[in-house]
Amino acid sequence: MTLTPEAPALDRRLLTAEIWVVFALSLGASGVSALLQLIASLTAPKSLSHQRALLVGSLAPGRPWIDLMFQLFNLAAGVAPVALVAYLLVRSGESLSTLGVDRRRPGQDALRGAILAAVIGGAGLALYLGAYHAGANLNVVPAQLPAVWWRIPVLILAAAQNGVLEEVLVSGYLLHRLNQLEWRPNRALTVSALLRGSYHLYQGFGGFAGNVAMGLIFGRAYQRWGRAAPLVVAHTLIDATTFVGYTLLHGHVSWLP
Repeated sequence: MTLTPEAPALDRRLLTAEIWVVFALSLGASGVSALLQLIASLTAPKSLSHQRALLVGSLAPGRPWIDLMFQLFNLAAGVAPVALVAYLLVRSGESLSTLGVDRRRPGQDALRGAILAAVIGGAGLALYLGAYHAGANLNVVPAQLPAVWWRIPVLILAAAQNGVLEEVLVSGYLLHRLNQLEWRPNRALTVSALLRGSYHLYQGFGGFAGNVAMGLIFGRAYQRWGRAAPLVVAHTLIDATTFVGYTLLHGHVSWLP
């Protein structure tokens, strides 16, 4: 595991409280919400495979300029927890560079990210299709935006938001702080992966399992490399391909629900 610089004289109780606060305001709360959505789906009259989970949809149907403003606002609000983490790191004598989120190794980060995206993206699609046809997953609709000029740019921005938010918080910040709390690497990795799976529960059991597996791979990569930047690249590429690919292919290929 690549060791990161130790923060100066961090109180363990305050550090633990900091972690709880960060995730209560972000992906931890999303995990609870996703669990409630899964319970609602399981208790609905229809089976999971006959229900939909829309990831990026219109926020003001029939009003494209208002819709665009809502989309951009939501994208900006979605990365606010990253700003909070950056602030907290600076307060502890560190920075986002401590998590490997910087421009020191752009070529290496891009290459590692592209390789991860290729491996995880293909396996994830196969797992989703298998879970969907087995009735263990909702029909996940990655994108359903109006056919206007800003549709593709917004989808790419949404992919980047997901990549930055999830990888900085779950792969970088959480594993870094748990390392400072002297957690065993495997224990920290398990918690990080389960957290990642939790906020995808709204998609069904396939979404949970696939993202736990992704979390184990991405988390181990962070522990080895000490850099979250390649993971941001990989996650952004995976989601951009999913959002844009679905938008362009849906209705034109038979294997896509």
